[in-house]
Amino acid sequence: MHVIVVGSGRVGVELIHRILESGHSVAVVDKNPASFLKLGEELEIDRIVGFGFDADTLRQAGIERAGALAAVTSGDNSNILIARVAHEQFDIERVVARIQEPARAEIYQRLGIATVASVVWSTDQIFRRIDPDAPRNDWLDPSGAVVLLERELPAAWAGRKLSELDSAGRFTVAAVSRLGGAEIVTPELVGQSGDILRIVASTDAIVELDAALAADHGGH
Repeated sequence: MHVIVVGSGRVGVELIHRILESGHSVAVVDKNPASFLKLGEELEIDRIVGFGFDADTLRQAGIERAGALAAVTSGDNSNILIARVAHEQFDIERVVARIQEPARAEIYQRLGIATVASVVWSTDQIFRRIDPDAPRNDWLDPSGAVVLLERELPAAWAGRKLSELDSAGRFTVAAVSRLGGAEIVTPELVGQSGDILRIVASTDAIVELDAALAADHGGH
């Protein structure tokens, strides 16, 4: 697959190396030719000087044969404009824009443009290290309606079928991590002490879910 990366800052350089290691071809676009020095001359990539939202520049980078584009410049507005040109004018399906402002990221995801809000990601990673026991959201859909949660199985649920925890249309246990491995939950899978559950839930059902987990089933 041919991938276009717009922006050759620290994120762009790291991304380019990852793409090349995966066996894909890369073209990098940047308005500042001096920025290419960070890439080194040994990398077999196309280097195009120009603006990533300019159609002719994207054509030079091979947009008409590209399978994906990543806009990772330092400007939110530029990244969104680049992503929209690639997605709407050239019909590139795999388009990702780096966004600093979380509110903007949610808006553009609703328009069908995948975004990575580095502020949200960094905050989440830092908080997970400060308080690793705190409940966390592993994924939230752009509309905010559905969330993927991680919960430890309470002792009261050990020995019971995990499917009994499901509530139709509200939440369901999708997978479980156990003894260093992971598996998809089947109707007959029984919970064990120490299980880590991956639960898909409606955001308005999280309180309901936690109440179900906390219910005392000792007499079951």
